[in-house]
Amino acid sequence: MKRVLITGVNSYIGNSQKKWLEQQPDSYLVKTISLKDPNWIEHDFSQYDVIFHVAGKAHSDVGHVSDEVKALYYKVNKDLTLEVANKAKEAGVKQFIYMSSIIVYGNSNPISKEKVITRDTIPLPANFYGDSKLQAEIVISKLSSNDFKIAIIRPPMIYGKDSKGNYPLLSKISRKLSVFPKVENKRSMIHIDNLAEFIRLLIDNEEAGLFFPQNAEHVSTSKMVQLIAQYHGKQMKLTKLLNLPLIIAGLFPGKIGGLVNKAFGNLAYDQSLSVYDKGNYRIRTFEESIKRTEG
Repeated sequence: MKRVLITGVNSYIGNSQKKWLEQQPDSYLVKTISLKDPNWIEHDFSQYDVIFHVAGKAHSDVGHVSDEVKALYYKVNKDLTLEVANKAKEAGVKQFIYMSSIIVYGNSNPISKEKVITRDTIPLPANFYGDSKLQAEIVISKLSSNDFKIAIIRPPMIYGKDSKGNYPLLSKISRKLSVFPKVENKRSMIHIDNLAEFIRLLIDNEEAGLFFPQNAEHVSTSKMVQLIAQYHGKQMKLTKLLNLPLIIAGLFPGKIGGLVNKAFGNLAYDQSLSVYDKGNYRIRTFEESIKRTEG
């Protein structure tokens, strides 16, 4: 039996992972801990085989924040991560899984410019949030050894039932509009079940290294919105007549351009990065994942 401790009691990813593993109670014993409680440092880590570290300060509007807020991102996302990893290693934990993000490669490219990340792509964060995640990767990687395996995951956009972020907004839009831009952008995404299964496999196989899980196919924003609309019995008409205004808006600096490129821009992993030969984690097709998310 694998004994797993998940940091972050209010984490969507963490709670989803806990439920996923608890479907096999004979194979996994899962506990969660809040790092907001300063007493977490007294918790006995030696009773666990795996620490799944998802606790952190998530990004919101990173456009205009104070230096104090920026410092807090590094304190939570980098310094706290290192503190947890050090404690885990000293306690004899065998594996430390860190949830990073595709954001370490910067923001989405504009609509007309493809962005496909390969093994040779060098991380280049566009803001302090992405940099704080990358710096955490760097400092904990130095702790890696044969007895303390560190697995770093850089997932793309994560979606699923009750997820947060961009997906709920797109879902809401798809149910209200009947016409939507036909933009053939390319994005990597991963359904929460596919991610949870991937992490389960990492635990079972006691993996170490850098990983890039994603769904089996790249997705365009237009296709996703249209598929959501169809699930709710609506016909969504896609038109390229709206594309030119979007392209122009995406060229604007600041919040407007950022929002357009976040929704319709290009940000994808080359599929070869996401092949995992020790088990099939892509258990949900894209169409099935939409049904499960909207149902």
